[in-house]
Amino acid sequence: MRNRLNNAIVTLPSIAWIACFLFAPYCLLFCYSFWTLGPFQQLIHQWSLSNYLHLLATPLYVTVIVRSLRIAACVALLSLLLGYPLSLLLVFHSGRYKRFLYQAVILPLWVSYLVRAYAWKVIFGHEGVLNTLLLWGHVIHQPLGFLLYSPSAVIVTLTHIYTPFVVLPVVAALEKIQPELLEASRDLGASSWQTFLRVILPLSMPGVLSGATFAFLLSFGDFLAPLLLGGPSSVMIANIVANLFGADYNWPLGAAVAVFILVLVVGLLYATEALERRWRTT
Repeated sequence: MRNRLNNAIVTLPSIAWIACFLFAPYCLLFCYSFWTLGPFQQLIHQWSLSNYLHLLATPLYVTVIVRSLRIAACVALLSLLLGYPLSLLLVFHSGRYKRFLYQAVILPLWVSYLVRAYAWKVIFGHEGVLNTLLLWGHVIHQPLGFLLYSPSAVIVTLTHIYTPFVVLPVVAALEKIQPELLEASRDLGASSWQTFLRVILPLSMPGVLSGATFAFLLSFGDFLAPLLLGGPSSVMIANIVANLFGADYNWPLGAAVAVFILVLVVGLLYATEALERRWRTT
């Protein structure tokens, strides 16, 4: 009884904090999504599915959601293509430079998000670093205007920002691989490529799934990168939510869009967790 009382006392502040600042706002957001907006921007506290029906029936919102999913998938894929080889280098081939390289991966996380986003804006700008170098090398004769305010600029920026979130779980998964398994694979005559495909990659798959999930979800909910570097063709669903709660002052519809995003995110998390559980048991 004393241990249970002590555990309750220790966990009560955390539970209260989560209930007040996480669960309660979610409940309020859920309630707002069923209300409507009346004349003179007044909230009508009558339960209705009109906001969700408007969301699904409006092509603009469906297009933006699909675009956000596509951009997030590209960011997750590119982050894996960049982060997985870097993780292999850190774990198996870094030697005495492992700590230095590991800190180099974590160091960008100490820099402000806005600084990194504005840095890419300077690089991709009409008179930015990239156009200046291409003009100086006589590769182009006039600045490239499609570099900035495009989906590609958003994807590159988000990939740079969220690649460390892929590297960290992949490194943790690779470090759990016992060296005896690699030695046994070599003793049985397997080549380096066969060892990677049959030993390293399957055992590191939980870290790969976790890293890809981090990159996908963080990119899907991002709104600053599209705002700073994306144009009209790069608007993502988070920008729609920000406009609905801000300039449009349509909180019920914004809450409905936010709840819809939350359902998508929770469903993806459950699917990823099921894949990880199934992968570990096979």
